[in-house]
Amino acid sequence: MRTIGRCWMAALGLALMTAACGSDGTADAGEDAAPIKRTPTPRNEFIPMDLEATIDNLVAEINRSSIEPMQMTVILKTLSEFFAPIATGANRAMGEIGATGNVVGSFADTDDQQKKEELQSQQIENTVMEGSEGIGISPFGARNAAAIDEAVAKGVHVVTLDTDLPASKRSIYVGTINESAGTTAGETLLEFLPQGPGTVIIHGHLDPSWDDGLKRTQGAQRVLEEAGYTPLVRQVTWLYERADEDIEWMRAQIEAAEPPVVGLIGMFNVSYWCATAVERANRPDLPVVAFDFSPNTVDYMRKGLIKATHVQRQYYQGYLVPYVLYGLKTIGLDVTKAILAPQMVDDSRFDLGLDVVPGHKVDDYITFLDLIGTNQ
Repeated sequence: MRTIGRCWMAALGLALMTAACGSDGTADAGEDAAPIKRTPTPRNEFIPMDLEATIDNLVAEINRSSIEPMQMTVILKTLSEFFAPIATGANRAMGEIGATGNVVGSFADTDDQQKKEELQSQQIENTVMEGSEGIGISPFGARNAAAIDEAVAKGVHVVTLDTDLPASKRSIYVGTINESAGTTAGETLLEFLPQGPGTVIIHGHLDPSWDDGLKRTQGAQRVLEEAGYTPLVRQVTWLYERADEDIEWMRAQIEAAEPPVVGLIGMFNVSYWCATAVERANRPDLPVVAFDFSPNTVDYMRKGLIKATHVQRQYYQGYLVPYVLYGLKTIGLDVTKAILAPQMVDDSRFDLGLDVVPGHKVDDYITFLDLIGTNQ
């Protein structure tokens, strides 16, 4: 019998929230576990069938091995907003596997990046002490690498998601490959642009301290430059109370840039600010392409001011990680990587790809999210 174990909480000023955990008993020594059966996936135009096939192949190979109990933990930065679908997917997969463990999200009453990393590193150490054999983690930053390496040295399998730490000893990263994501977004915008020349505003990130944001921005920038447009990058402010700084800067460029602005692209979850700038400039003719699926982005898509958005498949990030962790234990790293190969971009990174959602399909996409039991 396979079990889902108890929830736990850690101290050190880091509050932990568990997404869903319970128990159906304790496995008897030597009792064989039943083969893993996935919850049937509904048919829908947004279901990534190639990704589904890879997961099916992984499950089939695991089922040919010796099915064993496993304790694992998936550690997220939070359980709300962007990370909520990740938690949903991870809990579902852990339930199908019958893993003992939890999906936990942390929040700390601090804006201090170093403090967040220190608290999460302690969280990793506590998880190892509690007996986890596998950890899926969305790390806060580079300082978490040491704690990951210590966990690996103790025989714990570690997989990163959403944010990678390639300098650590994690086995595999599962998530968005940001340079190719930026390239895809740039190519989406090209479909809506008039023939060049023209200026394209990119609401992006230029600070090399955040490599993922920089690579995503550069991917879009390169596509637009190669197509003959002039990219003009606005460094995203991030703070909602300072949104007007970004919006007014973009509005001013729409009114004065030379060559004239012909389109805008936002690279992150606040990309709907581009549509707000278009509204203020009274230029609804300018195409806007966005990232993520926030309620404000959805509203602007329904108004026709955002032509398309790009969703990072958070549900599948959460869903795949427990299966990868279980594969690492039961069939080993090399066999697991061989099965994941169709979506591997190199020896250790798995590309989940993106859902490209056209504006006229926004309600269809919401239906898809309802079918898989999640929301963005």
